[in-house]
Amino acid sequence: MTFAGMVLTASNIHKSYGSLEILKGVNLEVHKGEIVSIVGKSGAGKSTLLHILGTLDSPDKGSISISGTDTNKMSARQLAAFRNQHIGFVFQFHHLLPEFTALENVCIPGLIGKKNESDVRKRAAELLDYLGLRDRLTHKPAELSGGEQQRVAVARALINNPSVIFADEPTGNLDSQSSGDLHNLLRQLRQEYNQTFVIVTHNKELAELSDRCLEMKDGLLV
Repeated sequence: MTFAGMVLTASNIHKSYGSLEILKGVNLEVHKGEIVSIVGKSGAGKSTLLHILGTLDSPDKGSISISGTDTNKMSARQLAAFRNQHIGFVFQFHHLLPEFTALENVCIPGLIGKKNESDVRKRAAELLDYLGLRDRLTHKPAELSGGEQQRVAVARALINNPSVIFADEPTGNLDSQSSGDLHNLLRQLRQEYNQTFVIVTHNKELAELSDRCLEMKDGLLV
């Protein structure tokens, strides 16, 4: 499969915590519409790398460019606005707000981005419908299954049409049926929306479904 231009470029990423060197000069390029999985043993630095790529943490050294923008040169406020517009996240623990409905949870990034509320609600409803949750719009997270909660989290990640979605162990809390559904969904989103994904996972099947599977070893991608 051929891909369009570059969405993400990370060059020479280093990160240490105290004397412990976690990332030792990581380089990564991801194209538009590509699904890239990062695997490796626990403690290898996969989640650290994902948080740095997603601008939730900053590297000690190195540069990150997303959609042609150098994220290192932004203030905290600029970075928060950029993250809201260009980056989506899906985590193992869905991080849905328990007091809000599925629809309201999906709307949050759009409203934070100061988009028109009725437009945001319309798009959120369309996304939830697309993800098979038409009958769950007014349900709160506690009333949803794990697989349904994860699909709400995926809809929330998609609401602002992000350049890239970062997923950290997205199937970690799901049964095998829900995991399989999520795998198929990610491929469908790439097929229909040309959505780009970078996924940290221990799930062999998910890794094998990716366009590229990279292993994190000794602080580097191999």
